[in-house]
Amino acid sequence: MPRIAVRLENDPQLSTGDYLELASLAERRNYEMVWVPEGSGRDSLTQCTFLAAHTGRIKLATGIMPIYYRTPMLTAMSAAGLGTLSGGRFILGLGVGHRPSVEGTHGIHFRRPLTRMRETITLVRKLLDGEQVSLAGRVFNVGSATLGDAAPAQRVPIYVAALGPQMLELTGELADGALLNWTASRYLERAIHHLHEGARKAGRDPSEVDVAGYVRVAVSEGGEDEVNGARASLQGQIARYASNPFYHNFFRGMGFGEEMAAAAEAMQRGNMDEAAGAISQEMQDQVAVVGKPDECRAEIERRRSLGLSLPVVAPFTVDEAKESYTRVIEAFEG
Repeated sequence: MPRIAVRLENDPQLSTGDYLELASLAERRNYEMVWVPEGSGRDSLTQCTFLAAHTGRIKLATGIMPIYYRTPMLTAMSAAGLGTLSGGRFILGLGVGHRPSVEGTHGIHFRRPLTRMRETITLVRKLLDGEQVSLAGRVFNVGSATLGDAAPAQRVPIYVAALGPQMLELTGELADGALLNWTASRYLERAIHHLHEGARKAGRDPSEVDVAGYVRVAVSEGGEDEVNGARASLQGQIARYASNPFYHNFFRGMGFGEEMAAAAEAMQRGNMDEAAGAISQEMQDQVAVVGKPDECRAEIERRRSLGLSLPVVAPFTVDEAKESYTRVIEAFEG
């Protein structure tokens, strides 16, 4: 069966009941995983714990949990707890997050992201595997840490949110999988090359490293007006991401320099509507999927053929949140 997963945003428009209903729908349709992001609002661990307690087969993943906000030991403790509570269905997704959030919101210095990720994965992996670990690193100085008997009986996979070449190669070297974001068709080959390069340098079989990726999806059953509404919502979301310097540069690197320049100029004048309008349809079609169910399925299959092992459909709200998510989940089946 084709692999498929879904991202359930920490959207305040979704009640606890909505959240469970959507996850249960994905489970009934044989989705492999539910990914739960963490940026602002509710944390991902609480949501995953709730879903683990009320579902039976589907895997639950943090997508992603920023590494600056928790120590490796606490991260391993949380992963061990969820791994055990879920009966081995938990996947630990890690990422460095973004400087504005890390420093501005949490008051933590955003230093040595690659080194911090390397040391975090090294420590967490060994702790989850039941080892006693010591590390005199550049970021962490840990002596004789262990989870003891609390180490989970089943292995907890570690995925890393990776976009740039260095993080992709680090992921290929150390992690079980990569989680891409704004998974553009034209960027997939380049991303997979770096991921496999890191695996080969570490003496690993590149096929051992899973390639998962968020693909924004809006399913429309209506006419042109409904499709235009979905595209307008998508343009706004892309523009908001583009206000982050990291994603601005990432989108430029994918060949959307003209869109980014126009959006940046509009944002400098405080005009977010004009910034959204600068996002061309070509860019929309590269980083997202909008259309009728059969059109959306065909586009996801095209990305799968380009090497995306695990498409993670990421519904975005067009009219009403729950309805938008339901339409997307019902369009696919594992």
